[in-house]
Amino acid sequence: MSERSVDDVVFDIGGVLLDWSPDYLYRDLIPDDGQREHFLTNITSPEWNLQQDAGRPWAEAIAELTSLHPEHAEWIDAYDTGWLKMVGGLIEGTADVITELREQGIPTYALTNFSTEKWEVAKEAFPILAGFSGEVVSGTEQTLKPGEKLYRILLDRYRLDPARTFYTDDKNDNVIAARATGMDAETFINAPTLRTHLRIRGLPV
Repeated sequence: MSERSVDDVVFDIGGVLLDWSPDYLYRDLIPDDGQREHFLTNITSPEWNLQQDAGRPWAEAIAELTSLHPEHAEWIDAYDTGWLKMVGGLIEGTADVITELREQGIPTYALTNFSTEKWEVAKEAFPILAGFSGEVVSGTEQTLKPGEKLYRILLDRYRLDPARTFYTDDKNDNVIAARATGMDAETFINAPTLRTHLRIRGLPV
């Protein structure tokens, strides 16, 4: 193991720690593949969902979209009321890494594009999310990755040295943005690869 070059480890959440996909909910609600794809692509689109990650209240989002597509009111409402069913569970390999880091006394942080309302739901359902040394959630801060501001909030709020802070995210654009702030960052591929990245930096996982 090399000399330790990292003091703090920061995790994106969706696609890194939580296995999240609207398909988990809508495969039952909309069995037809084409109809489901159209709904999730063009109505409850990723861009629409991202507005909640940026801080728009869910009640407002649902009301506005339902007014535009009243024929899909039930399906639209389910995106809010059935949100937890979109979480397939923890990505266990990552959860194991986080647990091992914490057991070694290494601080772990969350830096995530996430609705404030749903973040609280997720923390209640998955206690590992409540165990971070700190968290920066886009919906609370009302600014999104890969914008620089969210990274700066993390570094400033918790007084982290960017050069000794490791960050992982499944979206390469977010990793590039983290590196631009001086953070050590790698794209998340899977848990074994994450372990390799951390071991190279001298962390005992």
